[in-house]
Amino acid sequence: MTTDFEALRRRFPVLERKTYLNSGSYCALADTVRDAVNNYMDDRLAVGANWDVWITKNESVRALMAQLLGVTSDEVAITASASAGINALASALDFSGTRNKVVVSDFEFPTNAQIWHAQERRGARVVHVPRAADGYIPLEHFERTIDEHTLLVAVTHVCFRNGARLDIPGIVKIAHARGARVLLDTYQAIGALQVDARALGVDFIVGGMLKYLLGTAGIGFLYVRDRWIRELVPTHSGWFAQQNIAAMDIFANRPSESARRFEAGTPAVVNCYAAEAGLKIVLEADPRQIEARVRALTRYCLRQLIDIGWSAVTPLDDARRGPMVAVPARNTAELFEHLTAADIVTSFRDNNIRVTCHFYNTESDIDRFVAELERLRGQFAPETP
Repeated sequence: MTTDFEALRRRFPVLERKTYLNSGSYCALADTVRDAVNNYMDDRLAVGANWDVWITKNESVRALMAQLLGVTSDEVAITASASAGINALASALDFSGTRNKVVVSDFEFPTNAQIWHAQERRGARVVHVPRAADGYIPLEHFERTIDEHTLLVAVTHVCFRNGARLDIPGIVKIAHARGARVLLDTYQAIGALQVDARALGVDFIVGGMLKYLLGTAGIGFLYVRDRWIRELVPTHSGWFAQQNIAAMDIFANRPSESARRFEAGTPAVVNCYAAEAGLKIVLEADPRQIEARVRALTRYCLRQLIDIGWSAVTPLDDARRGPMVAVPARNTAELFEHLTAADIVTSFRDNNIRVTCHFYNTESDIDRFVAELERLRGQFAPETP
Protein backbone atom coordinates (compact mmCIF):
# COMPACT_ATOMS: atom_id res chain seq x y z
CA MET A 1 0.00 0.00 0.00
CA THR A 2 1.34 3.42 -1.01
CA THR A 3 1.46 6.03 1.75
CA ASP A 4 -0.59 9.17 1.10
CA PHE A 5 2.04 11.73 2.08
CA GLU A 6 -0.09 14.64 0.92
CA ALA A 7 -2.79 13.68 3.43
CA LEU A 8 -0.20 13.23 6.17
CA ARG A 9 1.26 16.67 5.40
CA ARG A 10 -2.09 18.26 6.23
CA ARG A 11 -1.74 16.99 9.80
CA PHE A 12 1.07 19.47 10.49
CA PRO A 13 -0.50 22.95 10.85
CA VAL A 14 2.81 24.86 10.80
CA LEU A 15 3.29 23.83 7.15
CA GLU A 16 0.42 26.12 6.18
CA ARG A 17 2.53 29.11 7.24
CA LYS A 18 6.15 28.03 7.07
CA THR A 19 8.54 26.24 4.75
CA TYR A 20 9.67 23.91 7.51
CA LEU A 21 13.05 22.29 6.78
CA ASN A 22 14.24 21.82 10.34
CA SER A 23 13.27 18.30 11.47
CA GLY A 24 16.90 17.59 12.31
CA SER A 25 16.62 20.10 15.17
CA TYR A 26 12.97 19.83 16.15
CA CYS A 27 10.18 18.26 14.13
CA ALA A 28 7.04 20.01 12.96
CA LEU A 29 4.17 19.50 15.40
CA ALA A 30 1.45 17.09 14.27
CA ASP A 31 -2.20 17.52 15.21
CA THR A 32 -2.35 14.20 17.07
CA VAL A 33 0.82 14.99 19.04
CA ARG A 34 -0.69 18.32 20.11
CA ASP A 35 -3.92 16.51 21.02
CA ALA A 36 -1.99 13.91 23.04
CA VAL A 37 -0.39 16.61 25.19
CA ASN A 38 -3.79 18.26 25.67
CA ASN A 39 -5.22 14.87 26.66
CA TYR A 40 -2.60 14.62 29.38
CA MET A 41 -3.70 18.00 30.69
CA ASP A 42 -7.34 16.91 30.61
CA ASP A 43 -6.47 13.75 32.52
CA ARG A 44 -4.62 15.77 35.15
CA LEU A 45 -7.60 18.07 35.63
CA ALA A 46 -10.13 15.25 35.70
CA VAL A 47 -8.29 12.59 37.68
CA GLY A 48 -5.14 14.08 39.20
CA ALA A 49 -2.48 11.42 39.70
CA ASN A 50 -3.53 9.02 36.95
CA TRP A 51 -0.66 6.67 37.72
CA ASP A 52 -1.92 3.53 35.98
CA VAL A 53 -2.43 5.41 32.70
CA TRP A 54 1.01 6.99 32.96
CA ILE A 55 2.68 3.59 33.28
CA THR A 56 0.62 2.29 30.36
CA LYS A 57 1.83 5.18 28.19
CA ASN A 58 5.46 4.46 29.05
CA GLU A 59 5.01 0.81 28.10
CA SER A 60 3.24 1.80 24.90
CA VAL A 61 6.21 3.94 23.89
CA ARG A 62 8.52 0.99 24.63
CA ALA A 63 6.44 -1.36 22.46
CA LEU A 64 6.20 1.11 19.56
CA MET A 65 9.92 1.81 19.71
CA ALA A 66 10.64 -1.93 19.66
CA GLN A 67 8.38 -2.32 16.63
CA LEU A 68 10.19 0.47 14.80
CA LEU A 69 13.61 -1.07 15.55
CA GLY A 70 12.49 -4.63 14.78
CA VAL A 71 13.36 -5.92 18.27
CA THR A 72 11.55 -7.11 21.40
CA SER A 73 10.18 -4.75 24.04
CA ASP A 74 12.51 -6.33 26.62
CA GLU A 75 15.47 -4.96 24.64
CA VAL A 76 14.31 -1.32 24.86
CA ALA A 77 14.78 1.15 27.70
CA ILE A 78 12.87 4.44 27.69
CA THR A 79 15.22 7.15 28.90
CA ALA A 80 15.16 10.89 29.57
CA SER A 81 17.49 11.52 26.61
CA ALA A 82 20.10 9.92 24.40
CA SER A 83 22.68 11.19 26.90
CA ALA A 84 20.92 9.33 29.73
CA GLY A 85 21.02 6.11 27.73
CA ILE A 86 24.71 6.47 26.89
CA ASN A 87 25.56 7.32 30.51
CA ALA A 88 23.69 4.26 31.78
CA LEU A 89 25.55 2.05 29.31
CA ALA A 90 28.90 3.63 30.17
CA SER A 91 28.30 3.00 33.85
CA ALA A 92 27.94 -0.72 33.14
CA LEU A 93 31.21 -1.11 31.24
CA ASP A 94 34.52 -2.17 32.79
CA PHE A 95 37.59 -0.29 31.58
CA SER A 96 40.05 -1.84 34.03
CA GLY A 97 41.46 -4.48 31.70
CA THR A 98 43.50 -4.36 28.50
CA ARG A 99 40.33 -4.11 26.40
CA ASN A 100 39.64 -0.54 27.45
CA LYS A 101 39.60 1.37 24.17
CA VAL A 102 36.55 3.33 22.97
CA VAL A 103 36.57 4.29 19.31
CA VAL A 104 34.53 7.33 18.26
CA SER A 105 34.48 9.19 14.96
CA ASP A 106 35.06 12.83 14.16
CA PHE A 107 31.42 12.95 12.98
CA GLU A 108 29.99 12.58 16.48
CA PHE A 109 27.51 14.84 18.22
CA PRO A 110 29.26 16.20 21.35
CA THR A 111 27.33 13.90 23.72
CA ASN A 112 28.63 10.73 22.08
CA ALA A 113 32.21 11.84 22.52
CA GLN A 114 32.09 13.82 25.76
CA ILE A 115 30.54 10.96 27.75
CA TRP A 116 33.24 8.56 26.60
CA HIS A 117 36.00 11.07 27.36
CA ALA A 118 34.44 11.39 30.82
CA GLN A 119 35.15 7.67 31.29
CA GLU A 120 38.90 8.29 30.96
CA ARG A 121 38.96 8.77 34.74
CA ARG A 122 37.68 5.18 34.98
CA GLY A 123 40.38 3.82 32.68
CA ALA A 124 38.86 4.28 29.24
CA ARG A 125 41.16 5.16 26.36
CA VAL A 126 39.28 7.18 23.73
CA VAL A 127 40.54 7.23 20.13
CA HIS A 128 39.01 9.26 17.31
CA VAL A 129 38.64 8.13 13.70
CA PRO A 130 39.54 11.13 11.50
CA ARG A 131 38.02 12.31 8.25
CA ALA A 132 39.70 11.80 4.89
CA ALA A 133 40.71 14.70 2.64
CA ASP A 134 37.26 14.70 0.98
CA GLY A 135 35.54 15.23 4.36
CA TYR A 136 34.11 11.70 4.60
CA ILE A 137 35.27 8.92 6.96
CA PRO A 138 35.91 5.80 4.88
CA LEU A 139 35.77 2.27 6.21
CA GLU A 140 39.55 1.97 5.95
CA HIS A 141 39.97 4.53 8.71
CA PHE A 142 37.90 2.37 11.06
CA GLU A 143 39.86 -0.68 9.92
CA ARG A 144 43.07 0.99 11.05
CA THR A 145 41.70 2.14 14.43
CA ILE A 146 39.63 -0.79 15.76
CA ASP A 147 41.85 -3.49 17.27
CA GLU A 148 41.95 -6.26 19.89
CA HIS A 149 42.03 -3.65 22.68
CA THR A 150 38.75 -2.04 21.55
CA LEU A 151 35.86 -2.51 23.97
CA LEU A 152 33.32 -0.32 22.19
CA VAL A 153 32.89 1.50 18.89
CA ALA A 154 30.50 4.42 19.47
CA VAL A 155 29.46 6.05 16.20
CA THR A 156 26.75 8.20 14.73
CA HIS A 157 24.55 6.97 11.89
CA VAL A 158 24.39 10.43 10.27
CA CYS A 159 26.68 13.36 11.05
CA PHE A 160 24.85 16.36 12.51
CA ARG A 161 27.29 18.78 10.87
CA ASN A 162 27.27 17.70 7.23
CA GLY A 163 24.60 15.01 6.78
CA ALA A 164 27.10 12.27 5.87
CA ARG A 165 25.99 8.70 6.58
CA LEU A 166 28.56 6.18 7.79
CA ASP A 167 28.85 2.59 6.55
CA ILE A 168 27.39 1.01 9.69
CA PRO A 169 27.25 -2.64 8.50
CA GLY A 170 30.88 -2.35 7.44
CA ILE A 171 31.92 -0.86 10.80
CA VAL A 172 29.99 -3.56 12.67
CA LYS A 173 31.71 -6.30 10.69
CA ILE A 174 35.15 -4.95 11.56
CA ALA A 175 34.29 -4.38 15.23
CA HIS A 176 32.74 -7.79 15.81
CA ALA A 177 35.63 -9.58 14.07
CA ARG A 178 37.92 -7.95 16.63
CA GLY A 179 35.75 -8.63 19.66
CA ALA A 180 34.34 -5.12 20.09
CA ARG A 181 30.74 -4.03 20.54
CA VAL A 182 29.02 -1.23 18.62
CA LEU A 183 26.85 1.61 19.90
CA LEU A 184 24.93 3.48 17.19
CA ASP A 185 23.63 7.02 17.72
CA THR A 186 20.59 7.28 15.45
CA TYR A 187 19.31 10.70 16.53
CA GLN A 188 19.89 12.22 13.06
CA ALA A 189 18.48 9.21 11.24
CA ILE A 190 15.70 7.26 12.92
CA GLY A 191 12.24 8.22 11.71
CA ALA A 192 13.62 9.48 8.39
CA LEU A 193 15.76 6.42 7.64
CA GLN A 194 14.79 2.83 8.36
CA VAL A 195 16.80 1.54 11.34
CA ASP A 196 16.59 -2.25 11.60
CA ALA A 197 18.67 -3.25 14.62
CA ARG A 198 18.91 -6.91 13.60
CA ALA A 199 19.91 -6.16 10.01
CA LEU A 200 22.54 -3.61 11.09
CA GLY A 201 23.90 -6.06 13.67
CA VAL A 202 24.67 -3.35 16.24
CA ASP A 203 24.77 -4.11 19.96
CA PHE A 204 23.30 -0.85 21.26
CA ILE A 205 21.27 2.00 19.77
CA VAL A 206 20.38 5.38 21.25
CA GLY A 207 18.18 8.18 20.03
CA GLY A 208 15.44 10.59 21.00
CA MET A 209 11.91 11.57 20.06
CA LEU A 210 12.11 15.27 19.22
CA LYS A 211 13.44 15.07 15.65
CA TYR A 212 12.26 12.61 13.00
CA LEU A 213 10.22 10.53 15.46
CA LEU A 214 7.77 13.46 15.67
CA GLY A 215 7.47 13.57 19.47
CA THR A 216 9.03 16.05 21.87
CA ALA A 217 12.13 16.77 23.93
CA GLY A 218 12.86 15.11 27.27
CA ILE A 219 12.42 11.49 26.19
CA GLY A 220 14.73 9.03 24.43
CA PHE A 221 15.49 5.33 24.10
CA LEU A 222 18.29 2.81 24.44
CA TYR A 223 18.26 -0.54 22.65
CA VAL A 224 20.40 -3.26 24.22
CA ARG A 225 20.85 -6.49 22.32
CA ASP A 226 19.38 -9.32 24.38
CA ARG A 227 22.68 -11.19 24.76
CA TRP A 228 24.20 -8.27 26.70
CA ILE A 229 21.36 -7.31 29.04
CA ARG A 230 22.10 -9.58 32.00
CA GLU A 231 25.86 -9.24 31.63
CA LEU A 232 25.78 -5.45 31.99
CA VAL A 233 24.72 -3.95 35.31
CA PRO A 234 24.54 -0.14 35.27
CA THR A 235 25.58 1.87 38.31
CA HIS A 236 23.64 4.77 36.80
CA SER A 237 20.27 3.55 38.07
CA GLY A 238 17.00 4.33 39.85
CA TRP A 239 13.77 2.82 41.08
CA PHE A 240 12.33 2.25 37.58
CA ALA A 241 15.42 0.19 36.76
CA GLN A 242 14.52 -2.39 39.40
CA GLN A 243 13.03 -5.81 38.76
CA ASN A 244 10.05 -4.96 40.97
CA ILE A 245 9.34 -1.24 40.83
CA ALA A 246 6.70 -1.53 43.55
CA ALA A 247 9.04 -3.24 46.04
CA MET A 248 10.44 0.09 47.27
CA ASP A 249 13.48 -1.84 48.50
CA ILE A 250 16.15 0.46 49.96
CA PHE A 251 18.51 -2.36 50.99
CA ALA A 252 19.66 -3.68 47.61
CA ASN A 253 19.95 -3.03 43.89
CA ARG A 254 17.96 -5.71 42.06
CA PRO A 255 17.98 -4.64 38.41
CA SER A 256 15.33 -5.69 35.93
CA GLU A 257 16.14 -8.68 33.77
CA SER A 258 15.15 -6.60 30.75
CA ALA A 259 16.70 -3.46 29.24
CA ARG A 260 14.62 -1.54 31.77
CA ARG A 261 17.69 -1.93 34.04
CA PHE A 262 19.14 0.97 32.02
CA GLU A 263 16.34 3.32 33.06
CA ALA A 264 16.37 5.54 36.14
CA GLY A 265 13.60 7.46 37.91
CA THR A 266 9.98 8.35 37.20
CA PRO A 267 9.23 8.45 33.46
CA ALA A 268 8.70 11.79 31.71
CA VAL A 269 4.94 11.35 31.74
CA VAL A 270 3.68 14.12 29.46
CA ASN A 271 6.53 13.37 27.03
CA CYS A 272 5.31 9.76 26.81
CA TYR A 273 1.94 11.03 25.55
CA ALA A 274 3.67 13.04 22.81
CA ALA A 275 6.18 10.32 21.91
CA GLU A 276 3.47 7.68 21.61
CA ALA A 277 1.49 9.85 19.18
CA GLY A 278 4.58 10.68 17.11
CA LEU A 279 5.71 7.06 16.83
CA LYS A 280 2.26 6.02 15.67
CA ILE A 281 2.48 8.50 12.78
CA VAL A 282 5.91 7.21 11.71
CA LEU A 283 4.71 3.59 11.75
CA GLU A 284 1.51 4.53 9.93
CA ALA A 285 3.53 6.26 7.20
CA ASP A 286 5.78 3.17 6.82
CA PRO A 287 9.52 3.67 7.52
CA ARG A 288 10.52 2.12 4.19
CA GLN A 289 8.39 4.56 2.23
CA ILE A 290 9.53 7.45 4.41
CA GLU A 291 13.18 6.65 3.67
CA ALA A 292 12.54 6.49 -0.08
CA ARG A 293 10.73 9.85 -0.02
CA VAL A 294 13.40 11.56 2.09
CA ARG A 295 16.16 10.18 -0.13
CA ALA A 296 14.40 11.58 -3.20
CA LEU A 297 13.94 14.99 -1.56
CA THR A 298 17.58 15.30 -0.51
CA ARG A 299 18.72 14.19 -3.97
CA TYR A 300 16.44 16.80 -5.53
CA CYS A 301 17.81 19.48 -3.20
CA LEU A 302 21.42 18.61 -4.04
CA ARG A 303 20.70 18.79 -7.77
CA GLN A 304 18.88 22.11 -7.48
CA LEU A 305 21.83 23.55 -5.55
CA ILE A 306 24.24 22.38 -8.24
CA ASP A 307 22.03 24.08 -10.86
CA ILE A 308 22.47 27.47 -9.15
CA GLY A 309 26.19 26.91 -8.65
CA TRP A 310 26.01 26.62 -4.84
CA SER A 311 26.87 23.03 -3.98
CA ALA A 312 26.38 21.34 -0.60
CA VAL A 313 29.02 19.55 1.46
CA THR A 314 26.67 16.56 1.90
CA PRO A 315 27.63 13.47 -0.15
CA LEU A 316 25.80 13.00 -3.47
CA ASP A 317 25.93 9.21 -3.09
CA ASP A 318 22.58 8.01 -1.65
CA ALA A 319 24.33 5.39 0.49
CA ARG A 320 26.48 8.07 2.15
CA ARG A 321 23.68 10.52 2.91
CA GLY A 322 20.97 10.87 5.56
CA PRO A 323 17.99 13.27 5.66
CA MET A 324 20.19 16.39 5.87
CA VAL A 325 21.66 18.66 3.22
CA ALA A 326 24.36 20.99 4.57
CA VAL A 327 25.01 24.11 2.51
CA PRO A 328 28.23 26.10 3.11
CA ALA A 329 27.88 29.86 3.36
CA ARG A 330 29.49 33.05 4.55
CA ASN A 331 27.92 34.54 7.67
CA THR A 332 25.66 31.55 8.29
CA ALA A 333 24.00 33.11 11.34
CA GLU A 334 22.95 36.13 9.28
CA LEU A 335 21.79 33.95 6.38
CA PHE A 336 19.77 31.90 8.84
CA GLU A 337 18.04 35.11 10.00
CA HIS A 338 17.23 36.09 6.42
CA LEU A 339 15.72 32.68 5.75
CA THR A 340 13.73 32.83 8.99
CA ALA A 341 12.35 36.25 8.04
CA ALA A 342 11.20 34.70 4.76
CA ASP A 343 9.36 31.98 6.75
CA ILE A 344 11.90 29.33 5.74
CA VAL A 345 12.83 27.40 8.89
CA THR A 346 16.31 25.85 8.85
CA SER A 347 19.24 25.58 11.27
CA PHE A 348 23.01 25.98 11.06
CA ARG A 349 26.14 24.36 12.41
CA ASP A 350 29.69 25.50 11.74
CA ASN A 351 29.58 27.32 8.39
CA ASN A 352 26.69 25.30 6.98
CA ILE A 353 22.98 25.99 6.70
CA ARG A 354 21.21 22.69 7.39
CA VAL A 355 18.13 21.62 5.45
CA THR A 356 16.64 18.54 7.10
CA CYS A 357 13.81 16.82 5.25
CA HIS A 358 10.97 14.64 6.45
CA PHE A 359 8.11 12.91 4.69
CA TYR A 360 5.89 15.97 5.08
CA ASN A 361 8.21 18.06 2.91
CA THR A 362 7.78 18.54 -0.84
CA GLU A 363 9.85 19.58 -3.82
CA SER A 364 8.09 22.96 -3.58
CA ASP A 365 9.65 23.45 -0.14
CA ILE A 366 13.07 22.77 -1.65
CA ASP A 367 12.38 25.11 -4.57
CA ARG A 368 11.51 27.95 -2.21
CA PHE A 369 14.68 27.45 -0.18
CA VAL A 370 16.91 27.27 -3.26
CA ALA A 371 15.26 30.32 -4.82
CA GLU A 372 15.94 32.32 -1.66
CA LEU A 373 19.58 31.22 -1.68
CA GLU A 374 19.91 32.28 -5.29
CA ARG A 375 18.44 35.69 -4.43
CA LEU A 376 20.97 36.09 -1.60
CA ARG A 377 23.94 34.65 -3.51
CA GLY A 378 25.98 37.84 -3.66
CA GLN A 379 25.86 38.33 0.09
CA PHE A 380 26.25 34.79 1.39
CA ALA A 381 27.58 32.36 -1.24
CA PRO A 382 31.00 30.90 -0.36
CA GLU A 383 33.94 32.59 -1.94
CA THR A 384 35.46 30.52 -4.73
CA PRO A 385 39.08 29.53 -4.10
